[in-house]
Amino acid sequence: MHPPRPLALLFAPLLALGVSACASTASSSSFKGEQHAVAQVISNFQSEATAGEAQKICTSVLSTALTARLNAARGGCIEALKSQLNEVDSPELTIQSVKLLGGADATAQLKSTHSGKSKVSTMTLLKEGGKWKISGLA
Repeated sequence: MHPPRPLALLFAPLLALGVSACASTASSSSFKGEQHAVAQVISNFQSEATAGEAQKICTSVLSTALTARLNAARGGCIEALKSQLNEVDSPELTIQSVKLLGGADATAQLKSTHSGKSKVSTMTLLKEGGKWKISGLA
């Protein structure tokens, strides 16, 4: 038995929010400007998680720091994601709000519904190289 992989376990709630094989993609259409750009990253994450695109998520959607933390886990970011993608159910996801916190940080309130139960979580994002990236789940 292997010891628990805390980085992968830390990332599991992100995947639980992002994967929705049976649900529609989170909509970013109600947001404008930078808020829309932030919401679009979340929508892209959800689409790529549903499609099983672990490599694309690691290279294009996650922040450099989050990717580095996941790369420190056994098998690296891609394997950590693949493992979690295989274990996640399919909740529905709604982007409730996006808040810009200065020039390079943002948070998004996400509501996920699974088996009739709703949960609100906060996703953190930051701007790297002019693009918004997911940096964690608060």
